[in-house]
Amino acid sequence: MLPRQPILPGATLGVMGGGQLGRMWAHAAQQMGYFTAVLDADPHSPAGTVSHHHVQAGYLDATALTALAQCSAAITTEFENVPAAALQSLAEQRPVSPPAQAVAICQDRVLEKAHFTKCGVPCAPYAEIETPQQLAAVSSELFPGILKTSRLGYDGKGQARVTTREDLSAAWSRLQQAPCVLEKMLPLAFEVSVIVARGHDGQVVHLPLQQNLHRDGILAVTQVPAPDISAGLQAHAVAQAEAVAASMEYVGVLCVEFFVLQDGSLVANEMAPRPHNSGHYSMDACDVSQFELQVRTMTGNPLAAPRLHSSAVMLNLLGDLWFDTEGRERPPPWADILALPGVHLHLYGKTQARAARKMGHLTVTAGSSIDAKTVALHAARLLGLPAF
Repeated sequence: MLPRQPILPGATLGVMGGGQLGRMWAHAAQQMGYFTAVLDADPHSPAGTVSHHHVQAGYLDATALTALAQCSAAITTEFENVPAAALQSLAEQRPVSPPAQAVAICQDRVLEKAHFTKCGVPCAPYAEIETPQQLAAVSSELFPGILKTSRLGYDGKGQARVTTREDLSAAWSRLQQAPCVLEKMLPLAFEVSVIVARGHDGQVVHLPLQQNLHRDGILAVTQVPAPDISAGLQAHAVAQAEAVAASMEYVGVLCVEFFVLQDGSLVANEMAPRPHNSGHYSMDACDVSQFELQVRTMTGNPLAAPRLHSSAVMLNLLGDLWFDTEGRERPPPWADILALPGVHLHLYGKTQARAARKMGHLTVTAGSSIDAKTVALHAARLLGLPAF
């Protein structure tokens, strides 16, 4: 179901999922004059605590889905692992974006890679592993590789590096022989991501390309403008991301992550059918954020091409920062951090810090990339984070 005409401010918009992405989406929607509704089972979810309506239930609860549909003029998702069936059910009653069929592709690495191939977007050589026979048939050309669960993996979860067949067999056992994909490890130079927004009418805009650094499978640092990629390769990455979105008849915000190899070529890694951690800087460094674009796409409103008005570095803030070297809980040095020029602190309203849990992010903006990185490195030292 598509909006017959733009849904204007004053309406209530719904989101499946109550995490930090839903919270930042809700803030953007409310700033634009919309009311917000969240479906999430957690009574203390970051998005639920800031929204006008909070439906506390599981994603497949039929009564809850009806309640969300009844109070919402349009619905989106902030989490790629929301069941596609739930989105399809909602779409029978209200405009839903992104569409369930696109989310289903993004939820399954096998479907995702097949879709990249269909679009002519190269990805790493891989093998699907669902049976002992497929495990035994894996080509030696895929070693060393990374074994990944086909579904429900994110932030490095459900992954293992393997160098031999013995490693592969042991890793598959540790993953409880779940359906997996073995990807060949490639000579990686660095990683980038492209965030596009595509409307019901096919209009598409994109954020500036982001260059990303991951640690232990979790995004740690994003730099914009991307310091190490040519203008030509940036344009190529954007064109590939737009082609992927168009081929799914996608509506909403989509992130496509790419590896830049040491020979300068580009291969797709994965995609996320929602705003992405690497795009959080857009709230402070662009005139239109990824969350405002999410609101515009789901309401059928015109899309404005985001303009970067400041160079930016984003640092992820994980729960580890809330503990000293002895494991005692203590707050990070916020006063020292906030004394730095161009610093924007975003905390997600999570009441309990845990190792590797995303608690917030810090964006540093400046008139030049050098100045933004200098201040961000100072902030990293104060927080006890590694240099980059």
